[in-house]
Parts: sequence; C-alpha cells; structure tokens
Amino acid sequence: MEYSFHFYNTLAETGIMMALTKFLGELKAPPVVLCIGSDLAVGDSLGPITGTLLRRKGEMYGYVYGTLKNTVTAKEVRYVDAFLRKTHPDSKIIAVDAAVGEEGDVGLVKVIDAPLKPGAGANKRLGKVGDVSVLGIVAKKSAFSYSLLNLTRLNMVYTMSEIIAGALSSFALRAEGAENLVKFSQI
Repeated sequence: MEYSFHFYNTLAETGIMMALTKFLGELKAPPVVLCIGSDLAVGDSLGPITGTLLRRKGEMYGYVYGTLKNTVTAKEVRYVDAFLRKTHPDSKIIAVDAAVGEEGDVGLVKVIDAPLKPGAGANKRLGKVGDVSVLGIVAKKSAFSYSLLNLTRLNMVYTMSEIIAGALSSFALRAEGAENLVKFSQI
C-alpha cells in the first residue's frame, strides 16, 4: 500500500505523518531515519538534504543516518541494513530516497509500506532496507535517468526535503518516551 502527496499540497507534511503512523503504528523505541543519496547530483540529494534538515531542527526524537556531510549511498545499503537492525533492534527504520517515475509523478512524495530498494531507477540490483519507504519523485524515468538527476531543480528537491523532514520530526515526536525529549543521536 502507498500514499502519494504532491509537494505543492499544503497538507502534504500532515499526510506523510499520518501515513507513517498508519504503517508503523505506535513506536516503542525511537525511530531510525536512513537518508540515502549523494550530493554529487541535485536530484539524488533529497535524502542527504532531508537528513541535514532533521539535524538542524534539533528536536528529532530518534536517530538520523545520512546527511550532506556524511552521506549514505545506495552502494552501502547492503551493509547498513544489517548494522541498523543490530544497533537499533527495537526501532522502526524509515528509509528516505529520491526516485524517478512517470512524467506525471514528478513532484510526488510517496510513502510506501515496504522496504526501500535503492538504485532501482538506475536498474541496480541492491539490497532492501527499512520498514517503510519515503520516496521523492524528482525526475522522469528514462534511459538517461542519471543525467536527468543533474538537471533536476534544486528548489523542488529542497522543498520536498523540508516537507519530509517536518513530517518525520512530527511523527517521531509521537513515539513513546518522546515527552522526555532528548536531541537525536549525533551519528
């Protein structure tokens, strides 16, 4: 099952938070947010920008991996999933990544009740990661998807990242124990 919200929709942040709540239910431990991507292409930077914004908010109840300073790329996913499951055994993992899609889907943020398959748009066969996926459709899928990621508008990627970061922060604050708010772990 999936829910989609266009980044122009003023209720997109609330919708994303509600979709996460539906898919993950009540949290018994702080969530882990894995932001996948690279700062080498604007379109692929949605994850690291989201991670950086979560860090700057400073009131994220949970753990954030993947920022502009310390990126987590699709190639590292095969190792990261096992690491996160061992390090945070009771936490739900929310994977955030940029994606390519149909022309009419560009600008959508999709929340999917399934693990993320990074690199799928570039026909890479990499491992799955996470319990729930949050995808930002940043470009049209084509044979030249990677070059299109370099032509993606930074404003759209940044705005989508702001919406996703706000939704994740609001969602995490609803977790058990969040009333004793502590700043997220500096990972």
